[in-house]
Amino acid sequence: MIILNGGSSSGKTGIVRCLQAVLPDPWLAFGVDSFVDALPAKMQASEAGIEIAADGRVSVGADFRELETAWTEGIVAMAGAGARIIVDDVFLGGAASQQRWQKALGELAVLWVGVKCESAVAAGREVARGDRVQGMAASQADVVHQGVVYDLEVDTTHTESVVCARAVAAHVS
Repeated sequence: MIILNGGSSSGKTGIVRCLQAVLPDPWLAFGVDSFVDALPAKMQASEAGIEIAADGRVSVGADFRELETAWTEGIVAMAGAGARIIVDDVFLGGAASQQRWQKALGELAVLWVGVKCESAVAAGREVARGDRVQGMAASQADVVHQGVVYDLEVDTTHTESVVCARAVAAHVS
């Protein structure tokens, strides 16, 4: 498995697409955005689900965590069955988020990749995307990396996704 962690609009999804193109074997991609999109509508803007404040800060509740655990365990089960998996995640809890993954992973091999991007650049991308609450990128840029230990870090501030993907691919055994 490869797990990429970075704030909103840091460039994770672009790196994932490029990784799928440059890695010699087929890799499945799973992103936290797809997980959030799969949640029932009643969990959107819900204290028990996920809430995105007007300033872009994200908070999640108990029902979200329960489903997130099932999602994580399902992805790990696919990897355990032999699938090559790339995960695009946002560790809102920093080290605690990584620890949740580590607990689910057990002995599975994983390459931990930190995807960094200067806050102002990520905020500009956020505006250009038009599908995010403004402020989300800035509020997540640093907090998602607090206490997280990586095998590799890439910075998309001035580096194209394909260059970052090649750097990651060079670490895949």
